Amino acid sequence: MSRTAVVICPGRGTYNKDELGYLHQFHADRMDMFRSFDAVRAEAGQEPVTALDGAERFSMGKYSRGDVASPLIYAAALADAQALAEDIEVVAVTGNSMGWYIALAAAGALSSENGFRVVNTMGTLMQQHLIGGQMVYPFVGDEWQDDPARKAALLDAVAGINAQKDHVLALSIDLGGMLVLAGNEAGLKAFETTQPSMQDRFPLRLTNHAAFHTALQAPVAAEGRAKLDADLFEQPTHPVIDGRGKIWWPGATDTEALWNYTLGHQVTETYDFTRAIQTAAREFAPDLFIVTGPGATLGGAVAQSLVLANWRGMQDKASFQTAQAAQPFLIAMGRGDQRALATG
Repeated sequence: MSRTAVVICPGRGTYNKDELGYLHQFHADRMDMFRSFDAVRAEAGQEPVTALDGAERFSMGKYSRGDVASPLIYAAALADAQALAEDIEVVAVTGNSMGWYIALAAAGALSSENGFRVVNTMGTLMQQHLIGGQMVYPFVGDEWQDDPARKAALLDAVAGINAQKDHVLALSIDLGGMLVLAGNEAGLKAFETTQPSMQDRFPLRLTNHAAFHTALQAPVAAEGRAKLDADLFEQPTHPVIDGRGKIWWPGATDTEALWNYTLGHQVTETYDFTRAIQTAAREFAPDLFIVTGPGATLGGAVAQSLVLANWRGMQDKASFQTAQAAQPFLIAMGRGDQRALATG
């Protein structure tokens, strides 16, 4: 009997020291695909993905760069999406931020190589321009209970900072119980100095992250559209859910509109990952939510998004943990204790 699943692809910040060697450890049988990615990198005079993954040591300064992290995460996540057990029926695909590009490839709207071209091009452009920065700040407490008033107050504070002269700050990603904010240095600093410290680590600046999903990225979006043609995009073979919660259906997708969204709105406007997950849950009611590697940090945002939607009656962290313990439905392939649940 088959199990239905929504596949969820991660974004930046998921290939870290513990993930070094991920491609070689888990996907030695997909080296031909990785070498095709190496060939794309060679065209641009860049270090091969297989060499980056096979390096002896990890350096945050190097591996957090957009032109290094993005291709590694793409290769690892796409290979994971292709390695699911035979009894798993993928009913939809989505992703977080850069994970949207990976989701397009996992859903068949981009070939594996064209998806790599998109990711490598956009990751390189982001790094070359490195406009603005990003930070993370929670609006829920330790128990993940929804607090719409607190969220609204924080977004009002963001809008107030953004209205100040020479300050830019906006919601970059709605990420479960977290707000990912992005802006220029003045905007980010203003938020840091006016909001209380949470859990001894928030607000947390993200290393080598530009102001993704804000108007500051308009030059990157324009350059991306100039470098990446609409004819790279195809009809998806699986429904794919974007950063607005919109579903692009197989056989009914306007591929030029998909190109335009991917290299337009998706780059310069807020990415609502929470809504994408809630749409996946309500429209497809899967048995499983499978978060591909590398890393496993996105699992928390998926769980929080489901709790915030009161999915299957889950209202807080404890009720999620009870449901997950009874029958695991959220599987992070980057976790050693969960990977076999998805690969068989």
